[in-house]
Amino acid sequence: MTLEPGQRLVVATHNPGKVRELAEILENRFELVTAGEMGLSEPDETESTFVGNALLKARAAADATGFVAIADDSGISVAALDGQPGIYSARWAGPDKDFTVAMKKVEERLEEAGAEDFSAWFTSALAVAWPNGPAVVVEGRIDGTLVFPPRGDKGFGYDPIFQPEGHGQTFGEMEALQKDGMSHRARAFAKLKAALL
Repeated sequence: MTLEPGQRLVVATHNPGKVRELAEILENRFELVTAGEMGLSEPDETESTFVGNALLKARAAADATGFVAIADDSGISVAALDGQPGIYSARWAGPDKDFTVAMKKVEERLEEAGAEDFSAWFTSALAVAWPNGPAVVVEGRIDGTLVFPPRGDKGFGYDPIFQPEGHGQTFGEMEALQKDGMSHRARAFAKLKAALL
């Protein structure tokens, strides 16, 4: 179970931001084609963990296409909200995937809770599945603090409200190279690389 440079991998996502980030983290070693480009619909994320959902998405894409598939399930968890939105991070953005709405919702929930603790963490589970075969799943995490109002227009999702520990900028303010060097996805990928490459 190894991945060969230049091999075609199906990225089981319809999120262009995630595809770009995965391509950079994978150091452009592979020919990446997205589930969206292959006309696959997104499977229902019925699992209760990031690992479970990543595996479900990778397995669905691999079995449907006959190619090795890689999937990421990631999200932000807020300590004062008992770990929410967690696996529901994308759903908080609504059907239009509007993360301005999602970030506002986080801020409102924190206000309602009278929260003084703004600590949060991003989790990324990466799964690689072989068609009708084995799979490997790893998880990475980065801790930080939420800031309001959102800052920066780089990145995607909740990046503008997340300031990683030890840094003065949010993910939304960082250049891609800086963020990709330390993000939850980069940490998960380092583990994946150790396992597969």
